[in-house]
Amino acid sequence: MTHDIHIIGGGLAGSEAAWQLAEAGFKVKLSEMRGTGEMTPAHHTDGLAELVCSNSFRSDDATSNAVGLIHQEMRTMGSLIMREGDVHKVPAGSALAVDRDGFSQGVTQAIENHANITVVRERIDTIPTDGPVIIATGPLTAAPLAASIGAATGADALAFFDAIAPIVHFDSINMETAWFQSRWNKGADENGGKDYINCAMTQEQYLAFHTGLIEGEKTEFREWEKDTPYFEGCMPIEVAASRGVDTLRYGPMKPVGLDHPVTGRWPYAVVQLRQDNASGTLWNIVGFQTKLKHAEQVRLFRTIPGLENAEFARLGGLHRNTFIRSPELLDPTLRLKSMPNVRFAGQITGCEGYIESAAIGLIAGRFAAAELRGETLAPPPVATALGALLHHITGAAEAETYQPMNVNFGLFPPIPGKTKKADRKKMYTDRARTALGEWLAA
Repeated sequence: MTHDIHIIGGGLAGSEAAWQLAEAGFKVKLSEMRGTGEMTPAHHTDGLAELVCSNSFRSDDATSNAVGLIHQEMRTMGSLIMREGDVHKVPAGSALAVDRDGFSQGVTQAIENHANITVVRERIDTIPTDGPVIIATGPLTAAPLAASIGAATGADALAFFDAIAPIVHFDSINMETAWFQSRWNKGADENGGKDYINCAMTQEQYLAFHTGLIEGEKTEFREWEKDTPYFEGCMPIEVAASRGVDTLRYGPMKPVGLDHPVTGRWPYAVVQLRQDNASGTLWNIVGFQTKLKHAEQVRLFRTIPGLENAEFARLGGLHRNTFIRSPELLDPTLRLKSMPNVRFAGQITGCEGYIESAAIGLIAGRFAAAELRGETLAPPPVATALGALLHHITGAAEAETYQPMNVNFGLFPPIPGKTKKADRKKMYTDRARTALGEWLAA
């Protein structure tokens, strides 16, 4: 079929943008490189919306968390990504985590079966000039297209490293040592606050583990990678460890709210694992993204009590993440100022996180649909989670120091007056729901 718009990239952002446009009645061509025999350094399948780092969409609390709020806003706006996330969720306390394979298969099936979408397995090397385009190629954009984007923007793309956490087979975890518990016993009702597996460490064990992280053999950088910074939200655990001996005890290995089943007390440090698939056979080690060499990972992670005989379904890895200087290059509706037929969406814009990527894909699709109808869609209010994130990407952030950003209340307009922190969060979310409702009605 002929198409009204061309979307490049079948990740979360591209899939969501395609869905929004197709549901609005427009014909979409969706080009995806995977499935042609080519693969990125981080992907393993040719499925659309494949999750490569974690299987968590983070907090689903829409009352006091900005991430949970953007979940709610996306559900209200008919998000495919949130629909399939809800269908394929797995226990994760107050967070929304998904069976990554089932989720990707669900998105792929919905996209491929939609009468208004044609999926073409092809690599696009240059920015198309023959009609509306949304570029949603993500943090691992193929080199030829990245070069074309660089030529069109007249600016160098920024880049940082993104690290991947290891996944363990459940039947290899020693549950005589490890135990089920969510922090402060929070979690899904059906699991009684026992959504995580916990592995406790004594002070002696922790210090030895910390030394192993610092001294372990790590992946060597290529020459062109040496000056690439890390994004704080997905920092390798050994890099965090290098910042101080107790840094991990206040981060991914914090013991607070976790009662050891033998002593009844909080351990010195705790390693947590979160369910990674619906059947519960795979569990990922929370916060343990790493650039340690594979043999070193196996040796060191098997020193964790409870993981002495751990069998790994996937070991940690490292990939480069690329994004454009969006506050300087994009207009408020995500169009490239120098080429107004082109929009960008997803992580290539500099948003960080699965949900943020999908959210920007959603609004890019809606902006494009309005334009195809000959209308102008005003951006969502900055008081909403989606509007605050969009505003940050397209102008509020400082272009020269622009770095990837998760959605958070710091992006929202302040609540006037003095309020308690807990009250302030609810005030943010209440205000956002009102603002979104008014915007959708208009």
